[in-house]
Order: sequence, then C-alpha cells, then structure tokens
Amino acid sequence: MILGSAAVDLAALLLCILFLAYVAAILVPFLRRRPDPAGDARDLDVHLILPCLDEEVVIARTVARLRSDHPTAHLWCVDDDSSDGTGEILARLAATDDHVHLVSRRAPEARQGKGAALNAAWRRIKAWLATEQPSYDASRVVIGVVDADGRLAPDALDVIAGPAGFGDPSIGAVQVQVRMMNRGIAGRPDADDPAADTRLGRLLVLLQDLEFRTVIAAMQHLRHRIGSAGMGGNGQFTRLVVLDAIADENQTPWHGALLEDFELGLHVLLAGWGNRYCDDTWVAQEGLPRVRPLIRQRARWAQGGMQCAKYFKRVLLSREISTPSALEISYFLMIPWTQLLGTVVYTAATVILGYWATVHPTGVTGWFLEGAWGLVPLVAVFGVGPLVAWGLVYRLRCEPQLSRRAAVGLGLAYWGYTYLMLASVWTGFHRVLRSHDSWAKTSRVLAEPAAADVAPAATPRLSDATRAPATP
Repeated sequence: MILGSAAVDLAALLLCILFLAYVAAILVPFLRRRPDPAGDARDLDVHLILPCLDEEVVIARTVARLRSDHPTAHLWCVDDDSSDGTGEILARLAATDDHVHLVSRRAPEARQGKGAALNAAWRRIKAWLATEQPSYDASRVVIGVVDADGRLAPDALDVIAGPAGFGDPSIGAVQVQVRMMNRGIAGRPDADDPAADTRLGRLLVLLQDLEFRTVIAAMQHLRHRIGSAGMGGNGQFTRLVVLDAIADENQTPWHGALLEDFELGLHVLLAGWGNRYCDDTWVAQEGLPRVRPLIRQRARWAQGGMQCAKYFKRVLLSREISTPSALEISYFLMIPWTQLLGTVVYTAATVILGYWATVHPTGVTGWFLEGAWGLVPLVAVFGVGPLVAWGLVYRLRCEPQLSRRAAVGLGLAYWGYTYLMLASVWTGFHRVLRSHDSWAKTSRVLAEPAAADVAPAATPRLSDATRAPATP
C-alpha cells in the first residue's frame, strides 16, 4: 500500500512539474512578443470558403460583413444539404454578386463532415480559376476558411500578406487569432453581438474568449517560433499550390479526422512548407453559452486529436520537420492521452490521501496539522496558480478594462473550466472506444439580422455558381 501510494504521488508530482514547465515555456515568449509588420493584400488572390449546414440564422450577415470588409475576396459558400433556408439565402446572394459563389451539395455525398465540404469548394475554386483566370499563379492564390458565423478583421488579409506570413515564400499556411464575438461589448468590431442571457452563459463565453486569446494563442506563438503552428477550423489560410501538393499525395487536401484543420496543418509541414500563427489580427466567432453543447464540441475536438495520433511516426521520422517542431507536435498529440492519464492519477492520489486522513490515529485534523497542510501550497502552486495567471494575462493583453479582482476571479473560474474540458476528453474517449465518429453540428443562438444589414455589396450579375450543378 505504501509503495503504491508513493508511486501515485510521484506520478502526480511529475505531471504537475511538466504542466508548470510547459506553462512557463509558452507564457514568457507570448508576453514578450511584438507585432509583425503588415503586407499588402493585393499581392494575394484570396478565396474564402464558408462551410454551411443549417446556417440561415447567421449566414446572410456573415456574407454581408465579409463582402464589406474584404471586397476583393471571392466567397465560396458550401450549402451541405441544409434543411432550412440556407440554400435559398445563398442562391439569392450569389445571383446578385459576382464575388459570392454557391457550392450546393446533396445527399448522399453531402453531410460527410467539414473536410468533405471544404474539398468540394477546393475543386470548384480550381475549376473556376481554370476558366476565369487560366494563367493564375497557384502560389499567389490563398484559400481561407471562415465559419458561417465568423467575422474576419478588416485588416486580416493585409496582415497575413506580411513578411511573417505569406510575404515569406516558404510559408504554406497561416492561422489567425480566434476570439468570441458575443461577449456583449457594444461598439467593438469583434464583439458586437448580444451576450448570453444568463450569468453562467456569459461566463462560459468569456472563458472561451480567454482560452483562445491567451492559452491557445500562447501555445500557437511557441509553435510559430519553431515553425509548427497548428491550423484551426476558423481563420486558417493556405496557398493553393500547397493544397494541390497535398492532394497529389493524398487525393484531397482535407481528410477524414474530426480535427481536419489540425490534420491539414500536419500535411502542410510534411509537404515541406512552413506554418505560421498570426496574433496581430483575428477572426471572431460565436461562443457557446451552454454547458452541454460546449462539452459536445470539445469532445469532438478531443476525439479528433486522438484520431491524429496515427501521425506520430510520420512526424518523428519526417525530414521536412525540424526536431523541435516534431517534439512539440508530438507533445500536442499526446495531450488528450495525458489528460486521461492525469485524471486517473490525480483521482487515485486524492483517494489515497482521503484514506490516510481517515485512518490517521488523531483523525483528519491531526493528519492535516502533522504535515498534510503542505498540500495546500502545493495545489496552489502547481494546480490553481498557473491557471489563475491566465486571467491576469487576459487583462494585460486583451481586456484592460477588467479590474485585477475580476481578472483573478476569471482565472479561478478558468481553473474550474478545465475540469469541464476533462469531461469532454473522457466523452471523446468513450466515442473512440465505441467507434462513433459522426460529426454533430453546433446550433447557433444569434438572432437573424435585419434585411437592411444583409444587402449584397457588389455590381449585380448572375453568378456562375448559380448555374453550376451540385458539386460532390
């Protein structure tokens, strides 16, 4: 019993030290970073793909905003056999704007996952370019992915065209910062949607914003420095020549994992190109204000990460990926598994501590006073402290109007939020064990904008997309 207890305690301590070291490794460079210079979006030929499945609540507003903020970009809206009015809305927009293209998918090819929808748009873009711009340069053509509820910063295309992005000819893909638009902050171009109507909902959205703009951003900044930045499902941009190269080897650019965005980033690196993360611009999306949809979404992400474990060997043996990048990618691929292991180890350690407390000769109080009190600073330093720190970082880098007290409170809430994410990991693991790999769509909660807010902003012309047949 004593040897088993010591082994569990040692494992728990080692996991804590590893976690603390990783937090320090990503936090320090992130706090020291400085903005990179922007470029000129006119150096790129940008095409944005918007995968849509039952998006009538948000899609008209999204298209209007993208057309207004990025008038030179072509929008390729994939209606993946929606059961609502999404297809009709997109057909109407495409019929009056030659920069809006409708890609219609129907059963049985439709609803096969986001990757399949993106591949359909990629095929259509290539066909359109071959007809409309037969002498196009595939290295200048950049394909972006924006969610149906997304809003891309007005300066995003200039920023990704800079020397830290596509201004470097060796860079194949760029991921921009993701943030939540429904934080309820009036007057902000990235946060002008109404907040959730419950206190818990508002807190959940704010915690997701903190997670993406600090924790994930810091992780991505470290990857940026060593050349292994990961792609996200929203706000990812890839050169067409890179997508074509991936397809030459794997039939399509995007593949079957539920984490098709991260999988694409791996293929970019394996093809010999570089990935970059850009924290100087953003794409905003709707945060989830309810617990069950949030767990379902994150369970899908965790399951996708587990599916990508098949790339361990290729990453470690690849001559195209540097050793630091390969090690960091391997660590990232291990995260769902270390979270599962950590849950077991920490639970076992807690049970063992409870056992020793109950069998102590002087009771729980005596057990605590005779040395167990040292667990309190241990938990504070290794468990709570690193997570609370992100609340202060969020105040420093993202929302300076927050008071220090509010930032600390938000950090404490983030500590609790991580346990919610552990529930998601176990849900994803359960799906893996049962071989369930279906993709559950997250429902929207935003209200449909007024008709005046969604008028197309281009010279009316019958779009070629409305005349084309459905694309598989």
